[in-house]
Amino acid sequence: MGFNGVRKHQKLEDPRYLYWADRLGLVVWSEMPSAFRFTTRAIKRLMREWIEAIERDYSHPCIIVWVPFNESWGVPDLTATKAHRDAVHAFYHLTKTLDPERPVIGNDGWESSATDIIGIHDYDNNPERLAERYGPQVKPEELFDRRRPGGRILTLDGYPHRGQPIILTEFGGVAYVKPLDALHQKAWGYFRHDKIEEFERLAVSLIEAARGVAMFSGFCYTQFADTFQEANGLLFADRTPKIPLERIADAVRGKVEQGALFWEST
Repeated sequence: MGFNGVRKHQKLEDPRYLYWADRLGLVVWSEMPSAFRFTTRAIKRLMREWIEAIERDYSHPCIIVWVPFNESWGVPDLTATKAHRDAVHAFYHLTKTLDPERPVIGNDGWESSATDIIGIHDYDNNPERLAERYGPQVKPEELFDRRRPGGRILTLDGYPHRGQPIILTEFGGVAYVKPLDALHQKAWGYFRHDKIEEFERLAVSLIEAARGVAMFSGFCYTQFADTFQEANGLLFADRTPKIPLERIADAVRGKVEQGALFWEST
């Protein structure tokens, strides 16, 4: 499919998975599952389990990034509550102490403060608009002064962009389920198409748009395969491809011709 790694979202992966990622050369972002709400009890449990995870998986060369928080889950009031910001900073510095070699993203997606990478989550379903939002006419300092969809700021006040790599760590989210599938009515995605041709056009166009943004040091498509109600995978849950793998690989590697980048504006 052309991808060189996987972002394990809200999941500490089984050591057997990490072993084979080591052997095959698949890079992995390791992410802690989030607490439901912010409490001192939740923070204590998160910190204990996070330390255990780092100590267990530290020696796997496939792991290249640690991510203790995602989208402010468990720390929902980062813009207003100092204790929530302190929690992110504590996890960031703790992780850097236990593993000073790997990058750490304190809070992936938005509202960044203590972080080695600026992660952006943007589920715009218009490829042209996505490319324009982060295009060459936009300077990074202008980008971080703006609010993204959902009203979230990319960096907290007092924590401007300091030259960290910028990565589109979530985008896509296009759902497709076969019309006669029993899960069809319950299937969820950020956007949904019931025709495979429409799904292919939008998914490929979004990948190509992200790949063409020079500001991004990388991108992570949502997502690899369907799981439970989430039908926004490039593969079905049984790992059957929804569209030809070569089609995806061409988009990821940049082999799609320029005139075919943006097929659909919705």
